[in-house]
Amino acid sequence: MKKLPITIATSDYDHFRDFRSGEVQAQGIEAIWLTHEIHEIFSRFAVSREWHVSEMSFAKFTAQATAEDADIIGLPVFPSRVFRLSSLYVNPASGIKTPADLRGKRIGLPEWAQTAAVYTRGWLQHEAGVPLSEVEWVQAGTEDAGRTEKVEIDLPPGVRLTREPEKTLSRMIVSGELDAVMCASVPSPYKAGNPNIRRLFDNPRAEEEAYYKRTGVYPIMHVIAMRKDMLEAHPWVARNLLLAFEESKQRAMSRIFDGGASRYPIPWLQDTVKGLEKLFGGDIYPYGIEANYTTLETFLRFAHEQGVARKLVKPEAIFPPGLSPSVKT
Repeated sequence: MKKLPITIATSDYDHFRDFRSGEVQAQGIEAIWLTHEIHEIFSRFAVSREWHVSEMSFAKFTAQATAEDADIIGLPVFPSRVFRLSSLYVNPASGIKTPADLRGKRIGLPEWAQTAAVYTRGWLQHEAGVPLSEVEWVQAGTEDAGRTEKVEIDLPPGVRLTREPEKTLSRMIVSGELDAVMCASVPSPYKAGNPNIRRLFDNPRAEEEAYYKRTGVYPIMHVIAMRKDMLEAHPWVARNLLLAFEESKQRAMSRIFDGGASRYPIPWLQDTVKGLEKLFGGDIYPYGIEANYTTLETFLRFAHEQGVARKLVKPEAIFPPGLSPSVKT
């Protein structure tokens, strides 16, 4: 049987390595991999669908997958997951000591439809009790001027968003033009030790762990998206891809505990992972719909409330039918 050629574009992840190298095969599929820079992958697939399967920002995927004429659908494989309370930075002169102090402040972000910002704004509204309409929002590139939105957004009533195409978040937070910023990448002034920028939380990990224990939300940053035309022509592709991604991830995780020698230059890594397994109650990086239902449902609600998603949908609506429940043996 001749294999079906499928182009797949992702960043370079260890949990994709064995699938990308060919050590893991998706039955009936000839996987042709591309590993461009991540933002190039996002923008090219979002605009022109240059390949069949692509890593995609969860927010940008949600914006396009919930449209009435959506031509993409998801695979419940999550290349990147990051807790984001560490992505909140403030200027000490702003007087912000607690999350409630963000009310009435001027807060910058790289894009309204950035996944990290969707989660953080959702936390701000629902956990910190600060309505999004009581913040002055500013959009600009973190380090480079000229960053723009990659998808259409529909801001909620009362929300104000000013675009600053000639400025950057890093410069504005240091100068005091912004009281705070929320961004996925660490601003260069913070890395350089500039006294005019600090994290909102002194111990963000403790806040993030408490948030997870309270809500069950383990933020998904990126998702695998597929062109619907490919899936309509070959419905079996989704399950076979999911199985290959899962096997590749399991092989990556097993390398952490493989033999007596460490494959990663990180001390106490095995002990760290065992501790995380206790926190997460098993698999620390689950794929699939059921194991991630709370996170998926929460993000879809946040995205709709914030004008990123076109409509409010359940997690089942953004993935092909037949992937949930999982096959058990």
